[in-house]
Parts: sequence; C-alpha cells; structure tokens
Amino acid sequence: MTLSFNINILIFWILQLLLIPVMAPFVIGMTRKFKALFQNREGASIFQPYRDLWKLFHKDEVVSHDASWIFLVAPYIIFAVMIVIGAGIPLVSSAFPNILTSDFLLIIYLLALATFFLALAGIDTGAGFGGFGSSREMMVASLTEGGLILSLLSLALIAGTSNLFGISARIAALPFLHSTPLLLAFMSFIISLLAETKRFPFDNPATHLELTMIHEAMILEYSGKRLALIEWAAWGKYLIFIALGANLFFPMGISASLSLFSVIPALVIFILKVLAFCFGIAFIESTMAKYRIFRLPDLLFTSFIINIIAIALII
Repeated sequence: MTLSFNINILIFWILQLLLIPVMAPFVIGMTRKFKALFQNREGASIFQPYRDLWKLFHKDEVVSHDASWIFLVAPYIIFAVMIVIGAGIPLVSSAFPNILTSDFLLIIYLLALATFFLALAGIDTGAGFGGFGSSREMMVASLTEGGLILSLLSLALIAGTSNLFGISARIAALPFLHSTPLLLAFMSFIISLLAETKRFPFDNPATHLELTMIHEAMILEYSGKRLALIEWAAWGKYLIFIALGANLFFPMGISASLSLFSVIPALVIFILKVLAFCFGIAFIESTMAKYRIFRLPDLLFTSFIINIIAIALII
C-alpha cells in the first residue's frame, strides 16, 4: 500500500513538473486558432508554437556588447520560475501533498520575481524600446498585484486555507450560497489574467508596433535559445493563470485522490476547461480593442473594488 502510494506521488510530481511546459505551446496554438476563426481566417496550425520553439532552439544567438550577466541569465531564471509554479498549483488533483510551493502568496511572489528579472533584462542593454517596455510592464504589474492578491484572498477566506490544493478541494465542496462572492472574485481574476499575461485590452500579444507593445518591447534584444525560453515561459504563465481560474473557481472534475483511475478522467476534464478558457479569451480579444495605456489603471482599479465587495460579502 505504501509502495503504491509513493509511486503515485512520484508520478504526480513528474506530471506536475511537465504538464505546464508540455501543454503551454498547445494552449497558445488553440487560442490563436480560436481568434482566427472569430476573424474568418483559417489561421496557423495549433502545433505551430512547437515548431517555433524548435526553430528558435536551433538558431544562433546575437548578444549585445552592452549586455551584462542579468541579460544572459534572466531567461533561465524566468523559465525555472515557471516550472516551480507549475508544480505548486492544482492541475488534475487536489490531493497532491505539496505544502512547500503551493501557498498562494508564494505563487504571487514567484510571479513577481519572474516579472522583475524580465523588466531588468529589458533595460539591461540600454535599448530605447526595452526601457519603455520595462517601465510599462512594472506599472501594469504593480497595479495588477493588489487585485490578484485580493482575488485569491477571497478564495482563501472562503476555504479557510491559503494552500491552493486545499482551496480547490474545499471550494469543490461548497454549497451554492457562496456563488456571489466567488463570481465577483472570478471577474476580478479574469482582469488580472488578461493584465499579467499581456492580452487585450492591456497588450496585443501579436503586435510589433513599437509604440504600443509591452512584452514584445522587453524581449526585442533576445534571439535564439534565450528568446525561445522567454517565449516558452510566457506561454507557461498564460496556462498557469488559466489553470488557476479553472481549478480554483470551477474545481468540478478535479480528482480528490491520487488514484490513476480518477486522475485520467480529471486530466481530460482539465483539458476541456482549458479549451473553454482559450475560447473565452479569444472571444474577448476579438470583440474589444486595446486600451490606451492611461486607461489601464481605471480597469485595474475596478478589479480592486470588485474584490473589496467580494471580501465584504464573505466577512
């Protein structure tokens, strides 16, 4: 019994470590495909992001003479943070015994750490576009963090724990009474998701128009393997936020045990929920325009107020 339990935990550790990086390019491909369908285009293959990574990993790198060690190591730090966060959030089971990296405050600060090094790398070479991309990134990140913390704090207050696996398990057992604060917290979380992952209306992930871009401006100096790592990490961050939304606010279908017989259907349900989020985000991006940079604080302040109302209803 103990041996079987340990083998299940080992399999889960491997699944938690690999699922986000393996699935992230597919999720980006599906989101792009949904957007193409909304715009009456055929669009690229859903596997094109995998081909892009393969191409970048086989290209030579060009590094500016002005780049310091921060520019060189930042992609590895950002990618490693994505792997650690992926192992610390509920993906297919709420029974995974991870108490080291699954506290919601730790997850938020790890996200902030990756953002910090990405912004540093953007300004490290002294390029003009990198500088204003980094300044915009830090402005959006600082205004988003409060709303994101309060959104997850609302869930923690309802569940009585700050462990994300515990939150997922207890939210799944809640009666319908808590649906209103959950809905408000989810609305705020969606705004944070769009801001943190640089989607519309905060940023255009497909643009290379220098005066409007945020994420792309910070990584203009990267090429080859390091650019592949940064893009891969950004796609992983997008999937991490979708997984948090799917399994914390809608934990139905998540496995309550480590049994492989319950995990396999939970994995299928997780993929379906992720595709539903991709469809919803593609719909938002296809039906609204990008906001001017000075209108973004208003939207993020709205997210903050919605969370205050949700917490007031809970208390």
